[in-house]
Parts: sequence; structure tokens; C-alpha cells
Amino acid sequence: MTTSSSISALTAAAARAAHLIVDQPPAIFADTLALQLLGDEADDLIGYHRAHGTHVVLAGARGQVGCRSRYTEDALAAAVAAGTRQYVILGAGLDSFAYRSSLAGRVRTFEVDQQETQAAKRARLAAARIPEPDNVVFVPVDFEAASLADELVAAGLDLSEPAFVSWLGVTMYLTQEAIGRTLAELGTLAPGSQVIADYMLPPALRDDDGNTYVELVAPSSAERGEPWLSFLSPEQMSGLLTSRGLTPLRHVRQREIGNEATWKRTDALRPRELSLIAHAAIQPS
Repeated sequence: MTTSSSISALTAAAARAAHLIVDQPPAIFADTLALQLLGDEADDLIGYHRAHGTHVVLAGARGQVGCRSRYTEDALAAAVAAGTRQYVILGAGLDSFAYRSSLAGRVRTFEVDQQETQAAKRARLAAARIPEPDNVVFVPVDFEAASLADELVAAGLDLSEPAFVSWLGVTMYLTQEAIGRTLAELGTLAPGSQVIADYMLPPALRDDDGNTYVELVAPSSAERGEPWLSFLSPEQMSGLLTSRGLTPLRHVRQREIGNEATWKRTDALRPRELSLIAHAAIQPS
């Protein structure tokens, strides 16, 4: 099957799928559809994790994507319990929430991505015989040319009601100016809305494994046409959020994900100082 799924979307889905195959319980995050969405590429992509799963890059990728997905969907569950009914996934890639989660029927999910990326994903869903629910809206957006807020409203987002927004695995590919533009648009959402975005730490705030990960992965990502452009401290990320109308609630480290049992592991996963998860909200004026 020929697709135009980005390499970053494929490798993130492969890490989520491989976590349930390579690593020991307890699972940090269970994406039970990631393997199916990989389609014909599954054997090759999972094969790397099977053969070299203890390598700092592969283990680091599984830990990173598992942690950010776990925190996001836990926070979303709390928001839904409090009444939120709109979920926006920016840079949705091969995210499978809308097709597997028990929460999916309680929210209207807006998957935002480039048109060709969405076409590739829908082809993968069809090939895997995974139906597209009626409450999923695909919002194709050219982030350089279109207004994100306008496109979301045109797709049916209600700006008078709070929304929950996830923005995972994207900010490192953008300049700080571009990150700020997107946050400014999210700042126009209704009070009570929440935003979760992960971001890469600068070298001084990473641990040895985190620095090794970046030194090995960043150059190859740039060669594929997806260079990493932004590394942010928590203070810098908070500044970007507050200047665009959002209130930072917390910055979450990998070691803070899950419960006491999560990091008592017999596999290669360890909490690394590589990236953080920013959780912010739009407060009532």
C-alpha cells in the first residue's frame, strides 16, 4: 500500500505498537490499533524494536510516545468527566483515539493535519477495516496559509463551549514564532478549554540518555526533511503560553506519568529527561 504518511507519524505509531510487544507489563499506554494502522510496514518497523529494543533511541521513543499519550488521554478523561465534549488533535498523524477509546463516543473529535497525511491515514483505516465513526471530523489545514481557528469553526467546532486540545510530537519541528502563532489561535477557544503540548528540552536540561537520543535522531530527521527547530525550557514554554492567553498548569516529566508501579520495570524503559509535557488552560476572564 503506497501512502504519504510522514516518517515521524510512522515511527511514533511503531513505538506505540512495539511497546505492547517488546516491553513487559505494566504498559505505560495501550494503543491497541497502532499495529493495524502500520499496515504493510508493520513487520519492518516493529522488527527494529524486536531486534534492538534496548537501544537508547528505540527504548527512548517507546517511553516518550507512551508517556505523552498516557498523560493526554488521562487528562482528557478528567475533562470529559467535567463536561468537555470537543477534542481537537493537532498533527493527528496515525493517532487512534477515535477508533479504540471508550471515551471516543462521548466527544466530537477533530483530527487536524495536512490533507495528504489525512488521505494516507484514511487509506490505512480502510485497509485495516477500521470504520470511521460519525463523530470524527477530518480538518485539513495548511498551517502556513490558513487560520486554524477559522478552519476548526468551519468544521463544526463550537467556540462557545470548551475544547480539549492535544498537540503531540509537533513543536520540535516548528520555530518558536510558529509555535506562538498556533498557541495564539488556541487562545481564542472558550474558557475552560485545555491544551496539552510536548516539547523538547535544550541540552543543559536533558540527561545523558536524552542528549544521546537527540544527537542520534535529530540529524537523521533533518536528512528526511523534518529538522528539529525548537528546544525549550519550561520557562520559555510558559512564556509562549502566557503571552498567547493560556495559563500554564504544569510541566510534566516522564517520571511523573502513571502510578507507583509504572517505573518498577524489568525492561529497557526508564524515565528520561528528554522532553516535557505542558498542560495549560484558558481561564475565565
